[in-house]
Amino acid sequence: MKPFGALLSYEEAKKIVEANIKPVKRVETVGIDEAVGRVLAKDLIATLSTPPFNRAAMDGYAVKARDTFAAGQFSPTVLELVGEIHAGDTTKAKVATGQCIQIATGAMMPPGADAVVMVEDTEAENGRVKVFKAILPRGNVGRKGEDIRKGENVLSQGSVLDAGKVGVLASQGITQIKVYAKPKVAVLPSGEEVAEVGKKLRRGQVYDINSHTIASVVKENGGVPLKLGIVGDTREDIKAKITQALKNDLVVISGGSSVGERDLLADVIQDWGEVLFHGIQIKPGKPTLFAIIEGKPFFGMPGYPTSCLINAYLFLLPTIRKMAHLPPRRGETVEARLARRIPGSVGRRQFLTVRVENGEAVSVFKESGAITSIAAADGYIEIAENIDLLEKGEPVTVTLF
Repeated sequence: MKPFGALLSYEEAKKIVEANIKPVKRVETVGIDEAVGRVLAKDLIATLSTPPFNRAAMDGYAVKARDTFAAGQFSPTVLELVGEIHAGDTTKAKVATGQCIQIATGAMMPPGADAVVMVEDTEAENGRVKVFKAILPRGNVGRKGEDIRKGENVLSQGSVLDAGKVGVLASQGITQIKVYAKPKVAVLPSGEEVAEVGKKLRRGQVYDINSHTIASVVKENGGVPLKLGIVGDTREDIKAKITQALKNDLVVISGGSSVGERDLLADVIQDWGEVLFHGIQIKPGKPTLFAIIEGKPFFGMPGYPTSCLINAYLFLLPTIRKMAHLPPRRGETVEARLARRIPGSVGRRQFLTVRVENGEAVSVFKESGAITSIAAADGYIEIAENIDLLEKGEPVTVTLF
């Protein structure tokens, strides 16, 4: 067995990863109903004004505003009713002096009218409409281009398309839109002791947890995970599987990055690519490896499920989001007090999984091989390298998953 060399600090490791990750440049076209959550690949210039015509903002009567200036509660102006317009209707009727047309919200304003009197301020009888309140020009009228003007840059390249932005696409009559392709991430577990989920376990085997948890992190953060099967504990199989995986944008292998006799991953990568770090001053997750192979970023994650998933949240999640042109995840936090005394790990940054109960942070960490250490957690607390003990009742910040 080989001991680890000098361990990198958590901050240094984060900086190295950040400096070596580039957003994916590929562009693809998707339908408007598949666009939500995707990232716009070029500026969207409006080809239509929205609304495309002057329209009524209220149910009421389209009028010439000046005809209402003398109207009052006890001395209404009386106008001749000459027509009716519903939303979607077109009309050749014009509003002349002393006339009005009944109009519905959203309907196109008729020629000659420049305002809409709300129905609440009127009284209609026998083809006449009494107006009890004056209205100013453009009152209760949505003007053409008031929302979006033709030629305006309405959505910028790099915008993440949420429901509101998809609405902008619809307002322009767009059915197809160019977005950045999602990064493709090859996910491989390693080790003869790992079996695919659903197959019968041999003696000494455990089911492959890591490729499913890693794939979930990838998918939740804008990537496309591709599970390529289990990597055996031989140089030949490691090399063959990684060669296949390098057809994708990023490669993530779990297991094989520690210092046992059969943990060959670091040696294979060292001979093939550039290992930027192997070993971080964190707990759990010390054996994490990061390299560049044939221009592609490569993560070697710890094999134990909790270590692997914690490091996926710390390193892989921001990597995928950057590659996908997504903004950094805004980690929600809550303040709590420790439910019991917690020992630190001097010299290593510790990430301790906790559940929040009645304002207290309750540790749920069992050991690095226990997936329930995360499944039962609401989030984690960070314990700095120079802290050897946190007392019960101390305030802590919980970063939620």
